[in-house]
Amino acid sequence: MRHQRKGRRFGIQPSHRRQMLANLACSVLEHGRVKTTEAKAKEVKPLVEKAITMGKAGDLHSRRTAISMLRNKKISYALFNDIAPRYAERQGGYTRILKLGPRAGDAAEMVYLELV
Repeated sequence: MRHQRKGRRFGIQPSHRRQMLANLACSVLEHGRVKTTEAKAKEVKPLVEKAITMGKAGDLHSRRTAISMLRNKKISYALFNDIAPRYAERQGGYTRILKLGPRAGDAAEMVYLELV
């Protein structure tokens, strides 16, 4: 039984899952909007929100944590210098999920995950 188990597994190994979510979070932060499945968007949304909150803090510990979470120094640099200052007055809720409908091939629910 999966009592008290958090998160979706996506049928892949944990290391692959962590890397996939980190890549998706980097794509959202880099491009501002990403088209993906609803399940992946719901999993990566908290990561993006936490990354922006770390960017607002701006201290050394937050920078190192963001680099280890996102696994991309270029994106984390942009996070702290460009993205986080835009949300200085906002108290959370930096992303939104817009539903697009089912995908043609397998009817997976597709969404846009975008920065507000």
